[in-house]
Amino acid sequence: MPRNLIVCLSALATIASVVAQRPANISICDYYTTALLTDDTAANQYTLLTLLVNTAVIGKYTEPSNGVLVPGILNPNGVYNDTAVNLLPYFNGCDISTNNGTVFNLITNPPISQNFLDGGGAVPLMHNLPANDTTSNQYFLLTHLYQYFGVLLGCSKYNTAGFPAYGGVGSMYRVHQYMALDPDEIGYFITQVGLSAASFGVASSDINAVANALFSLFSYKCSPPFTVVPAQGK
Repeated sequence: MPRNLIVCLSALATIASVVAQRPANISICDYYTTALLTDDTAANQYTLLTLLVNTAVIGKYTEPSNGVLVPGILNPNGVYNDTAVNLLPYFNGCDISTNNGTVFNLITNPPISQNFLDGGGAVPLMHNLPANDTTSNQYFLLTHLYQYFGVLLGCSKYNTAGFPAYGGVGSMYRVHQYMALDPDEIGYFITQVGLSAASFGVASSDINAVANALFSLFSYKCSPPFTVVPAQGK
């Protein structure tokens, strides 16, 4: 992971932590569910992921913020490494960068533009919801993010009542292959995830672990296939 990303996330995460060092035998998800929501239930784990993802996407909307500013992935005036970053066109349908279904062929099934903010945009996210319906592109995108991060953070109640299993495509390359994200765009995205976690008091060591995982999964086009969600494959 680039040094500037490590320094940025570490400095922000040390502003405040909800608790001391996380025991090695407890996952990040389970630990912070208990720390922030008391009971380590499937519903609370899903709520934790909802809070973390929604905050990363639209910026900080809850209190307290632990003094951490979270601009948000959808902020059109993002900055990373002194470079302007605007990821909004990937979400609002302005860019032709989305897979058209599950057939991955540039010639016979080229990418399309897709509005992923068709379920109410930021408003339902500010109410801790993925969308204002259950059929929009926004609903499927946000719930897939909750579920994917649930696997990544080791939620013990994943795929039980109250925490549905990941329903998206397993290969992150196939999901993002037409986006052509550059290093600054990827760095900005990962930083927003880290800032979101820091705003809830997650420890710097845990933030760096997640950032490293995201960087290894999304930053190399020629990496060998890697399984994150076992049921989905590589």
